[in-house]
Amino acid sequence: GHPMRVTFLGTGTSQGVPVIGCDCEVCQSLDYRDKRLRSSVHIEVDNQSIVIDTGPDFRQQMLRERTQKLDFVLFTHSHKDHTAGLDDVRAFNFKQHMDMPLYGTRQVLDQLKTEYYYAFLEKKYPGSPQLQLNEIDDNPFEVNGIKIIPLPVTHLHMPVLGFRIKDFSYITDAKHISDNTFHRLEGTKVLVLNALQKEPHISHFNLEEAIAVAKKVEAEKTYFTHISHKMGLHSEVAQELPPSIELSYDGLVITV
Repeated sequence: GHPMRVTFLGTGTSQGVPVIGCDCEVCQSLDYRDKRLRSSVHIEVDNQSIVIDTGPDFRQQMLRERTQKLDFVLFTHSHKDHTAGLDDVRAFNFKQHMDMPLYGTRQVLDQLKTEYYYAFLEKKYPGSPQLQLNEIDDNPFEVNGIKIIPLPVTHLHMPVLGFRIKDFSYITDAKHISDNTFHRLEGTKVLVLNALQKEPHISHFNLEEAIAVAKKVEAEKTYFTHISHKMGLHSEVAQELPPSIELSYDGLVITV
């Protein structure tokens, strides 16, 4: 088959980088790689266009990448930095004359129904987003011929799903990965993994922990994402990493 094309739409943590009102050297940096929107990826595979997580910067990300088509959205979890841009799928509703299929756990879908209550009213206001909810769990599922393997991880006490499509695996907001999920990662060529900062953190892998997970999975390439301003300058951190591991940055495109 054709190679899969993955675009990093955003690689920042929940506040993004720069952080509002912060005058640290990372937030003041002029390097474009130190400007990070909220974490999300766009996957193009087998004529399907897929986004994982519609964060607060979703509209900006779709415009920057000139995305013309969106077939469905996968959600990792319900935190605002991964869901707050969902209203802007309206553009694709109008352009494609279809409801937008969303895939998430019951917990995630319930949260979306609360936050976007106006999209689920019996008498909907004209122009509300048209959303089609599809409940998933830890079991593999298929959408439009694409096989998707959930990768359950935990974020403090919160269950989060990563996703594997073919040889590409995406995990964000993890602090613990079970043996079962490591088993599901076997043989993946590319791993995307959260690495928040250098200091330990209660609900995210820090740099050292993320490197240890990457070494255990042994993907050909690992890209770190969900990066905080506390990680340091992209140009400096990039030089400290093992050869098979890179920091991702907004706009980075890889083929798998």
